[in-house]
Amino acid sequence: MADHTQDRESAIRSRLAPVTGDRLAGVRVGATGAVTLVLETGGMDPPAREALEQAVRAALADMDLGEIRVAHMAERSGDAPAPKGPRLIAVGSGKGGVGKSTLSANLAVALARKGRKVGLVDADIYGPSQPRLLAAEGMKPKAREKQLIPVQTAFGVSMLSMGQLVEAGKAIAWRGPMAAGALTQLMEADWGDIDDLVIDLPPGTGDVQLTMIQKFKPAGAVIVSTPQDLALIDATRAIAFFEKADVPVLGVVENMAGYVCPHCGEASDPFGTGGAEAEAKRLGYPFLGRIPLAIDIRTASDAGQPPAAGEGAIADSFAALADRLLEGVR
Repeated sequence: MADHTQDRESAIRSRLAPVTGDRLAGVRVGATGAVTLVLETGGMDPPAREALEQAVRAALADMDLGEIRVAHMAERSGDAPAPKGPRLIAVGSGKGGVGKSTLSANLAVALARKGRKVGLVDADIYGPSQPRLLAAEGMKPKAREKQLIPVQTAFGVSMLSMGQLVEAGKAIAWRGPMAAGALTQLMEADWGDIDDLVIDLPPGTGDVQLTMIQKFKPAGAVIVSTPQDLALIDATRAIAFFEKADVPVLGVVENMAGYVCPHCGEASDPFGTGGAEAEAKRLGYPFLGRIPLAIDIRTASDAGQPPAAGEGAIADSFAALADRLLEGVR
């Protein structure tokens, strides 16, 4: 089956080569036969982009394919800032499971409560979770001249996520160029006059991260880690990745730091304590703060009610994080 799919993709590439030249960035044939194409159309005006898309569809008309979807991706030079205007803040981690997406959502909400105009890109293309975290499931973004318009959440944060563009629960099995093209569509949306664009990156240092660095050059990166040694090893790799790309590391957040039993009130540290702070100090980067391992964060997040939007000690933790971040990027 995999060989058959690759043969179909190769045949489509060959058919389109005379039409698209070097503008064909990706081809994906799905399990149902649907075809997704990514075209690099930077520098082309809308009529030219439309003409190219029509030529592509005409070239494939006799190939007995399923639905053909065409995504347009603007080409950009290495460090060209995009989108224009907002400050791009990448939130990354060396590994999954450290609460990076929950922290991204709450950081965005906390910044909005400070009076900032904030957008959030769910760049975790394969595992989008922001629609659930920000109660935006079922909210579909509209488009104007093939440019997406972010949805407005109830928490003062504009947002775009692949979770809003694909069927709920459907796996996204795309190769690197397709994921990079999807990220570009999200980033180049009509974000308006926002001040900060928080980017919830997938874990690790793969194709999506490389695209973000090469095309959009964030103003800085926030690294999320739990206190345990294994997570810190991966967090250090993430820091090295941003250092090599000349993206300033704005600081480190220690997540899941300490647990207070809701029944007996006893405090414990299942993942250790202080590890992320010590690592930040060793590497010479600011320590932005700790977020506890709290059942209230989990239940509120599952319910689409980010704790940063409420009151109390947990909301205060996210507010303090936003304050320290703003101090570091002014």
